[in-house]
Amino acid sequence: MEFEINSKILEKLLSKIIPAIPLRTPMPILENFLFDIKDGLLTVSATDLEIALRTSINIAANHNIKLVIPARLLYDIVKSLEDTQINFSTDGNGKLNITTDKGFYNLSYLSAGDFPEIPVVSKEKEIVIGGNEIRKAFDKTAFAMSKEDMRPAMTGTLMEFDDDGLKFVATDGHRLVKYVNKSFKSELHEQYILPERAIAVLMKLIGESDVKIYLSKIYASFIINDIEFITRLISEKYPSYNSVIPLENENILIVNRTELLSAIKRMMLFSTSNSKQVKFSIAENSLEVSAEDIDHGSNAKENVQCEYKGDPMDIGFNTAYVNDILSHMDDDKLIFKLHSPTKASIIEPTKNEENEDIMMLLMPVRINN
Repeated sequence: MEFEINSKILEKLLSKIIPAIPLRTPMPILENFLFDIKDGLLTVSATDLEIALRTSINIAANHNIKLVIPARLLYDIVKSLEDTQINFSTDGNGKLNITTDKGFYNLSYLSAGDFPEIPVVSKEKEIVIGGNEIRKAFDKTAFAMSKEDMRPAMTGTLMEFDDDGLKFVATDGHRLVKYVNKSFKSELHEQYILPERAIAVLMKLIGESDVKIYLSKIYASFIINDIEFITRLISEKYPSYNSVIPLENENILIVNRTELLSAIKRMMLFSTSNSKQVKFSIAENSLEVSAEDIDHGSNAKENVQCEYKGDPMDIGFNTAYVNDILSHMDDDKLIFKLHSPTKASIIEPTKNEENEDIMMLLMPVRINN
């Protein structure tokens, strides 16, 4: 068996697939690429059993064959080559010969029989969404996913289809983000939970071009140009997030996002490492943010310009969570909707972009006396 391909073309192809190769695994077979050559079409696949990637390219080949090739070794070899033509050949003894105009390289390959089957997701129902739109949705929500495995559903991001639009929701129990793309309305109410790793890989793959999405009960498939990305979905039921969103937060605080974010970053330097607490002292058109590090005997406070209508209150937040929320908002001015120092606060932009809604919820922390 022989086939030829340009080194830079192959490097680009392998770079798209290698994110599915696990760094550590008890199954050595997963550390390989599957090369499947059929009628002059080379399809390269990789999987860690949770996610899979594959892409295809036409090549000059004289036989159909399937090979399982060490992924990182092959990728490192190809990446180190200059722009040149590579000839691949097998000798029938489990050896793959790689020949260029300057050198000869030999490595072992395996038969494809033990390589896991890549799931096939039905293409019957197709959703097409712009790359920039889905990237924005993940960027606005994924940071709030839980890092704890006690509630598996919360370690992913919810994609929910209904007649209000396509909703993306993430929460870790301390904060919650709901982003709605109103362009995608559905008469059917369906929920799918994407794992954190799947979103991390997708964010590297998605560009400006449209993304085709296919969904089943177990898997989701995303086709981005010439790449297919498949992920196993989280099978747990997502928490009833609407039940924790307060409806009567009558105290309204309007602040400049950049100014408050700058102050919060300084408060992070002074907040105690275990509590990471910042206190908002709010009165009529007055906001003082303060933090104290009892362990090191340091403290800080700043006044931030604001508009406020409501009852005076002192309310505490986790500085890291406030920093995350402010960093993932775009609007110059934000609205904090408050009820009391013990109830969840709502943070929203003063003006949403066309065809979208974004809402972030933040639970307060008890203020140290």
